[in-house]
Amino acid sequence: TAPAHGQLSDLRRRSAAGARREHAKMAGRIAVIVRHTASAAAQTCGVRAAFPPCRRPPAWAACATSAQRAVSSAASPVRYDDFLTETSKARQPSPIRALMPIAAMPGMISLGAGNPNPDAFPFESAVFSLKGGGTVTLDPALMCVAMQYGPTSGIPEMMAWARDLQQREHAPPRPSDEWDIAFTTGSQDAISKTCEMLLTRGDSILVEEPCYPGTLAVVKPLGVNIVGLRTDARGLIPEALAEVMGDWERRHGDIRRPRVLYTIPTGHNPSGATISADRRRAIYELAQRFDLLILEDDPYYFLQLDGPDDAPGSVRKPPPSFLSMDVDGRVMRFDSLSKVLSSGFRVGFATGPKPLVQRLVLHMQTAALCTSGMSQACAYALLRQWGQDGWASHVAEVQALYRRRRDHFVACAERHLQGLAEWSVPEAGMFVWMKLLGVADSKALIEGPAREEKVLLVPGQYFSARPTEPSAFVRASFSTASDADVDEALRRLAVLLRKHSGEA
Repeated sequence: TAPAHGQLSDLRRRSAAGARREHAKMAGRIAVIVRHTASAAAQTCGVRAAFPPCRRPPAWAACATSAQRAVSSAASPVRYDDFLTETSKARQPSPIRALMPIAAMPGMISLGAGNPNPDAFPFESAVFSLKGGGTVTLDPALMCVAMQYGPTSGIPEMMAWARDLQQREHAPPRPSDEWDIAFTTGSQDAISKTCEMLLTRGDSILVEEPCYPGTLAVVKPLGVNIVGLRTDARGLIPEALAEVMGDWERRHGDIRRPRVLYTIPTGHNPSGATISADRRRAIYELAQRFDLLILEDDPYYFLQLDGPDDAPGSVRKPPPSFLSMDVDGRVMRFDSLSKVLSSGFRVGFATGPKPLVQRLVLHMQTAALCTSGMSQACAYALLRQWGQDGWASHVAEVQALYRRRRDHFVACAERHLQGLAEWSVPEAGMFVWMKLLGVADSKALIEGPAREEKVLLVPGQYFSARPTEPSAFVRASFSTASDADVDEALRRLAVLLRKHSGEA
C-alpha cells in the first residue's frame, strides 16, 4: 500500500539525509577546536570561571586550521524545500494582498482594497518628548502610514532603514536580491514562526546548553528532539557540534539528524557568553559540512560592552556575525529594537535567504496581517531625525549605561561572593551566569530558602534542554535593579549560601 502523507514526508527527509550521510560521517572526524580555555578568559577578566575549561586539541586537529581561518565558498546550494515543513510548504499568498503592488501603480483607481477610510481615524499627528530634551514628531503623512494596514513585511520606510543597517553592520556576502527582511512583533515572533516553518514532530534541533527558555517554550510543543551542545565562557564549542553531528547515527539510531542550529552568539541569555570570531567561523564551516541552517538570535548585538575601540563615546562591535559570513544562504538572523529603543514597541526583524523570509511572511499574513504600523512609524520618526550619527551616539550611550551597571554588579559580587560562587564577566548583554558552590539544586534553594532572604535569581534548570536535571547555576540580571539593591541582593545571597553550607 502507498504510505500515508506524513509517512511520505518522513521518507523524503530520510532520503535527503541519506544522500549526505557519508559526507557527514567524514566531516565528523574533524572536530574544530579553539585553543583558548575558559579559565584563561576568566583570568583576563579578573574573575573566577563558571565554566569548565575547553579540551586540549588533539594532534590531528591541526588539519582543521584552514577551516577555522576562512569560510568556504564551495559548499553545495541549500535546498530549502528539504528544510520546510509540509505546513509551511502549503501556505499560499493572500490573493488580496498580492494585489497591493498593482494598487500602488501611478494612476490606478482601486476599488478592491478592504482598507478602512482614514477620515474615520481621529489621530492627525503626534509629538513625543525625548529624554535629555527635544521632541520627535509624527507628521500627518507618517501618521497616515501608522494608522492604516501596511505591507506584511514592514512599512517601506523601516524596510529601507533596516536594509541599510544590515549592509553597514554585516555586509551580507550574497547578492542583495537573494536576501530579504521582514519586520515582526518582536524578534520572538520571528523565532516562533521560523521554528514552526522548519520543525515538525520527530525532528531534532541543536541548541546551546544552557538555552534561552523562550525558544525552548517554542520548540517543546512541536514535539522535536532538543539536543543541547556544550558551551563555556566563550560560548558554543565547535568541537561539541562536530562530535554530535559526526557521531549521530551511532548515538541516536533512527532519530532524525538535526537540520537546524539555534544560537545566541552575543551576550548569551542566560550565560552572558559571546562566541569569539574564530569559533563563529568554525561553526559556520561545520554548518556547511553538515548542511545545517543557523538561526542567529542576536537581540544583544548592540549591547556589546567591551571591544577593541575603547575611545569614549565609541560604539563597541561584537565579533563578525554569522550573517556576515553567509556565502551559502543558510543563516536566518533575528534582530530586535527592544534593548535599545523600547521593548514595548514590539519591533523586531528577520534577515535571511529570500525563500525562507517569503515563507515567514506568508505565515505572518495569516497570523496578524502585519506588525504594528504605529510602532514602526514611531521608531522610524526617531531614527529619521537622528540619522546614522544620532543612532550611533544613542547606541554608545546605551552601551555605556550597561557597562557601568555590569562593572558595579561584578564589584559587588567580588565583595560578597568570593568563595561562595563562580562567574565570568560578560562581554555583552545584561546577564551574569553564576555557579553556586556547594549547591546541587539551585531551584530548590531559590524557590525555598531564598524567598525567606528576599532575594530572587532564576534557577539554571529553567534554561536546560534537560529540565529534569538539577543545576548548580543561577542567572542574575544587572539591567534594572538600583546600585544599592544590587549590593544588598548579593549580600543576601551570600548569607543564604553560608547558611546552606553551615557556615552561619
